[in-house]
Amino acid sequence: MEQNQQAFMAGLEQLKETARLQGNMLTGEQIDEEFGKWQLNEQQLALIYDYLNKNNIGIDSPKDVQENLSGEDINFLELYLNELEELPSVTDGEKRAVMMSALAQDKDAQAKLVEIYLPDVVALSKLYAGQGVLVEDLIGEGNVALSMGVTMLECVESIDEVEGFLVKMIMDAMEETIGEDSDNREIGETVLSKVNEVNDKAKELYENLLRKVSAKEVADELGLTEDTVNEAVKLSADHIDYIEGKE
Repeated sequence: MEQNQQAFMAGLEQLKETARLQGNMLTGEQIDEEFGKWQLNEQQLALIYDYLNKNNIGIDSPKDVQENLSGEDINFLELYLNELEELPSVTDGEKRAVMMSALAQDKDAQAKLVEIYLPDVVALSKLYAGQGVLVEDLIGEGNVALSMGVTMLECVESIDEVEGFLVKMIMDAMEETIGEDSDNREIGETVLSKVNEVNDKAKELYENLLRKVSAKEVADELGLTEDTVNEAVKLSADHIDYIEGKE
C-alpha cells in the first residue's frame, strides 16, 4: 500500500514537472496516461484536478493567472513593469550573442543576460500567484536565482540549454519560497492551536474550581508536560489569565 502511494505521488510530481516545461499546462491525455492505470473513480479524479488547479496548472489551455493576483500584487506589477519598459529591447540574434558571451564567463554579458530575463521572472511569478506569497516576494527570489544562474552556466552543455536552465532555477526558487511560507504558516497555526487549547482548559478549570489553577493542573488535564503549558503561556504574551502567577 505504501509503495502504491509513493508511486502515485511520484506520478503527480512528474506531472507538475511536465506542466512547468509546458508553461504550467497539461493536456487531459497526459493526465489520463499517468493515472489511467490506477482506475480512479470520479471523486478521486476530481481531487487530482483540484490539486492541479490550486497549483495554477491549466488543463488543455493555459490558466488565466490574472485572477490569482491580489490588489497589492496588481499595484506592484504596474509600477515594476513600467520600470522594466525602460530597459532596451534586444533581438533574438542579440540575445543569443549575449548568451554565448555569458557562457564564456563574460561578466558584462552575464549582467546583460539578467536584464534580458527580468520580464520572464515577472511572467513566471504570475504562475505562482495566490499561493500565500506576494508576487513582489516571488519576483525578488526569482531575480536572486536568475543572478546566480547566469554565473553557473558552465553547468549547461550548449547555448540551447541556457534558457531552460535559467527558467528552472527561477521556478525552483519561487516554489521553495512558497514551500517555506507554507511550512511557517503551518507552524504558526500549530502554535496558535496549542495556546488556545491551554487557554480553554485553564478557563474551564477556573470556572469549575472558582480559582486560578496551576500550570501542572492544566498539563495533567491535557496530557501535556508542565513545560509545554508554560511555553504556551509565554507564546500568548501572558494573556492566559486563569493560571496562577498571571495578573
